[in-house]
Amino acid sequence: MGRKGFSQGTPATAVLTAAGVPFVLHPYSHDPSAASYGAEAAEALGIDPVRVFKTLMVEVEGRLAVGVVPVSGNLDLKAFASAMGAKKATMADPAAAERRTGYVLGGISPLGQRQSSPTVIDHSALALETMLVSGGKRGLDIEMAPAELIRLTGAITAPIGTGRS
Repeated sequence: MGRKGFSQGTPATAVLTAAGVPFVLHPYSHDPSAASYGAEAAEALGIDPVRVFKTLMVEVEGRLAVGVVPVSGNLDLKAFASAMGAKKATMADPAAAERRTGYVLGGISPLGQRQSSPTVIDHSALALETMLVSGGKRGLDIEMAPAELIRLTGAITAPIGTGRS
């Protein structure tokens, strides 16, 4: 599979390269009419949706945080707030998420964000040998070991995803 139309340089790949972390790029053709960026990635790449994770920006008590959950389900905002030691969490304003991360919606990676934010990764990632997250642009996912993503983002893990099979 070629990489036509893809330069490998995103802030996310730069972080991984600088850290010497092994990763595999998975480019795919992004369809602007896709209803779900994450589900589109899993389908286009032919990878089980429990291994493909979406990166969501969440507002917790006036500050932004990052939630990383499988595309096969959704983010449980109550569980996310609890993991952050807060009472309530809401989805972040899309424009604020883009400003904070330096990425566009559908291409927000948990890695290489303009300003880092506290990160919570769904605990289901711990059972996987590798997981996929956005590579920093629509139509590009990065496959890597969950332990490396946790280490590089300073994340905690918690049951923050809702299952949907």
